[in-house]
Amino acid sequence: MTSVPAKERRSVPEHPTAEFAAVPEAMADKSGYLFCKRAFDLVVAGSLLLATLPICALAAVAVKLTSKGPVFYRARRAGLHGRPFLMLKFRTMRPASDTADRKITDARDDRITAIGALLRKTKVDELPQLWNVLRGEMSIVGPRPEDHDFVVQHYSAEHMRSLATRPGIACTAEVRWYPDLTFHDPAPPGVSTQEHYLRRHMPAQVAEGIRYAEQQNLWLDCKILMQTAACVLIRSWVPQQKRPVSLLPMEQDGPQVRS
Repeated sequence: MTSVPAKERRSVPEHPTAEFAAVPEAMADKSGYLFCKRAFDLVVAGSLLLATLPICALAAVAVKLTSKGPVFYRARRAGLHGRPFLMLKFRTMRPASDTADRKITDARDDRITAIGALLRKTKVDELPQLWNVLRGEMSIVGPRPEDHDFVVQHYSAEHMRSLATRPGIACTAEVRWYPDLTFHDPAPPGVSTQEHYLRRHMPAQVAEGIRYAEQQNLWLDCKILMQTAACVLIRSWVPQQKRPVSLLPMEQDGPQVRS
């Protein structure tokens, strides 16, 4: 099995700096956009948190009454420039079931609770991430937040560029492969969901993150938000057609599972 050459692989330190995730040159001229984006994040996240408080309260009660364990799940993710942070979600799986070899879930995952499946389908489980947005750890729109351990262990130098902007709640990867990549490209027999994710899905998602980091603008953000709303309000309730996941050359040379 091929792997990224040692000279091309760069590890992410526990407390990284911008050195390993240099902002693309195009970002140098986007200070006005970044200011507007942060202001948008604060207004939208604050407004949505207030508006969805009743939904969040119901979700919290449902999680607590239907399974033992905490209401929230705290996932360690790589943020801006790779800095680790704890991303909040309503817990949708049995407690303490996210072992190191089972960090990736699919629709048929036996660890997902009954109420958790509903929260995932409606994306209500992601509402607590609005708090991460207010804290400046995430954005409303951005690349998909990746597991920090995966970034440390499997990212190539090229794909560190996806960390040049804050990860988002809404992202192009989820819109492109809705409801998720495991639906469109399930693991073949004999291959674990996590191994398949590291080999095929993560490189595709990181490539989407790089494209977003380099091309981001207000129109693109609005487009992604509209597409995300259509996914949640319409596509969630109709049967989805599977589409092939073909990797571009850049994606094929991306993060790989170590032999």
